Amino acid sequence: MNAVSQDKNPASASLLVRGYEVVIGFETHAQLSTQSKIFSRAPTAFGAEANTQACAVDLALPGTLPVMNKGAVERAIEFGLAVGSHIAPRSIFARKNYFYPDLPKGYQISQFEIPVVQGGAVEFYLGNDKKSVRLVRAHLEEDAGKSLHEDFIGQTGIDLNRAGTPLLEIVTEPDMRSSGEAIAYAKELHKIVTWIGICDGNMQEGSFRCDANVSVRKPGAPLGTRREIKNLNSFRFMQQAIDYEIRWQIEELEDGRAIQQATVLFNPDTGETRAMRSKEDAADYRYFPDPDLPPLVIAPDWVERVRSGMTELPRVMAARFVSDYGLSEYDAAALTQSREIATYFEVSSKACAQPKLVGNWIMGEISRRLNAEDADIQSCPVAPAQLARLIGRIHDGTISNTAAKQVMDVLWMTPRETVDGIIEAKGLKQMNDVGALEKIVDGVLLANPKNVEEFRAGNAKALNALVGQIMKGSQGKANPQHVNDLLRQKLA
Repeated sequence: MNAVSQDKNPASASLLVRGYEVVIGFETHAQLSTQSKIFSRAPTAFGAEANTQACAVDLALPGTLPVMNKGAVERAIEFGLAVGSHIAPRSIFARKNYFYPDLPKGYQISQFEIPVVQGGAVEFYLGNDKKSVRLVRAHLEEDAGKSLHEDFIGQTGIDLNRAGTPLLEIVTEPDMRSSGEAIAYAKELHKIVTWIGICDGNMQEGSFRCDANVSVRKPGAPLGTRREIKNLNSFRFMQQAIDYEIRWQIEELEDGRAIQQATVLFNPDTGETRAMRSKEDAADYRYFPDPDLPPLVIAPDWVERVRSGMTELPRVMAARFVSDYGLSEYDAAALTQSREIATYFEVSSKACAQPKLVGNWIMGEISRRLNAEDADIQSCPVAPAQLARLIGRIHDGTISNTAAKQVMDVLWMTPRETVDGIIEAKGLKQMNDVGALEKIVDGVLLANPKNVEEFRAGNAKALNALVGQIMKGSQGKANPQHVNDLLRQKLA
């Protein structure tokens, strides 16, 4: 199914590349997390020996008939509810005709005129800007098999294990205007389908495959001719492929050549796209209703049963983080990027009652360390309770932020250590004794009359110099807030 050629999204911002506007739409195939295939009882486990998970229905043997998998329908309903779509009370399946060696029937069972999920939107942040990409539809269909090319013996084999695997194809309007926006959309969609559990999201195994429809045009001109980049299986390759395709199309147009509609593949070794075949339109597939499958009827009470069993959605949880914890919308969105991050945040926040500090540490120091190790929050060696204890010690003035990072260094390497034990062992406690601190402040004021005079004359920077001297005199242990309060009191 192709992204439709409409362009009425008021949220789409123009971002010109060499005087051209980029227009991107997405088609994403999410493999549904059922144990059996969409029209048969054959298993869907990944990695089995070739052709061991294809039954008579998947092989299209004469006399076999498809039977709809109820679990696949319920997962489609869950997705529709998660993105605010209309769930069609009646939808139909069609035969999409094309002839490939790995398509045993000579057609793919899909949905065309009446899909099960209609409309909706995916919202996300790009930097500090909130974006929204409209969805055209999401429809159920079966996957094809796989051709295995053995170049060293000059032969091709066919593995039909994937034939009949349930897919939900999610189609957007052409609302994206840069590769960065496209990647942010794809990541948000990936988050949604994995969060609600309808897809495992494994891009390397083909569970989440994205096709990007890319075109360029002069501002205000009709939509340009699109080229579809197929089967992008990593976010990094996705961005590289789109950026290359944008440059290539602009260069073609500037050289006076017309863009031909085509399906292209991305080669990560060369960083280039290349045409695979001319792009088919719907008419080329000769869609017609599948006579072996009755219309799919979804009663309102079925939808409500599915809704009642769904987990808290990320957008709902983000709104709750704003209202319950006083976070900004941006921070709440960042902390609901995955269920694991959200859980880590909530457990830590409830343990120390400092949600904003917890959020800042997760998005800052912890994310920095995890990114350096190419790890996710599940691999974080510091437990939520330890982070809560550390933040509690910052909040009560026991240690400074700088000292807290030193504590984190130790916790990261030796998670069995305790926050308080590390503070004692390294002598990181702040000086909170007002009497002792006042002696240091008085000494610094006597030794630096010039800075005192400059501050009283209106030079605010002179105060920083005095603070620096006091921190040096206290070996970095003075509480900065107490230092500032004392100085301003004595210099008033």
